[in-house]
Amino acid sequence: MTTQVKAITQSRAKLPHWLTQSAWTLASLGLAVAAWELIVRLTRLPPFILPSPGQVGARFGIALADGSLARHTLATLQEVCLGLGIGVTLATFLGYLLARSPLLERLIGPYLVASQAIPTVAIAPLLVIWFGPGMLSKVLICALIVFFPVLVNTVVGVRAVPRDLRALMHTLRATRWQTLRYLEIPAALPLFLGGLRIGATLSVIGAVVGELVGSNRGLGFLINVGRGQYDTALVFVATFTLMTLALGLYGLVLLAEWRLLRWQGSPRGHH
Repeated sequence: MTTQVKAITQSRAKLPHWLTQSAWTLASLGLAVAAWELIVRLTRLPPFILPSPGQVGARFGIALADGSLARHTLATLQEVCLGLGIGVTLATFLGYLLARSPLLERLIGPYLVASQAIPTVAIAPLLVIWFGPGMLSKVLICALIVFFPVLVNTVVGVRAVPRDLRALMHTLRATRWQTLRYLEIPAALPLFLGGLRIGATLSVIGAVVGELVGSNRGLGFLINVGRGQYDTALVFVATFTLMTLALGLYGLVLLAEWRLLRWQGSPRGHH
């Protein structure tokens, strides 16, 4: 009974914390919008330079009503999801091989590191020329920008497995698959998910870079349209939508991290 009362008390004690956090977030957003409106009123800048929050909201309603915002958001989201999936899959597979094979790392590791010195903005035009302005070039750009952080975290995570545990699995005559499933994956998962958090946000940047270089759809294309027509409110709408996409993907990774790593905190909960 005492344990149950303690658990109920702790759960109630956590509620104000979440409410306080939400209140602070809403308050900060309100202050940011108020400061934005104040700057517009004081400077009296024309809307094509700095639109007011109300003008951006009205433009958001128009883009939402005519379906253009949903259509271009869906196009960018498809590119991001495909690029993220391909980049994470290749990075995880190659990262495991590099972690388990020092010879392979010595052979291709320097090339992988050197490739990061080339800005994505410089590669994007080449990929658009080679693969066309369609979805494929955007997916490849997303995959490239996601690849390296996930690769590095995978290598570090697999190598962080204690040697004593590897020796224990060898003593128990575990197969390679059993060692991977019951030891290496759980041990490397926290670092892997940390790399995935970075990759999820970078994937949105990769898609937009590709769309800005050459595309006929997507939020990057919408930004180009707004810039060409001096419709700065539309640029703000597309930019805020991109921010929402990045935050949503980041939140999904955090949710996956919470679900997959709950076992790490379970022993503490019994004390």
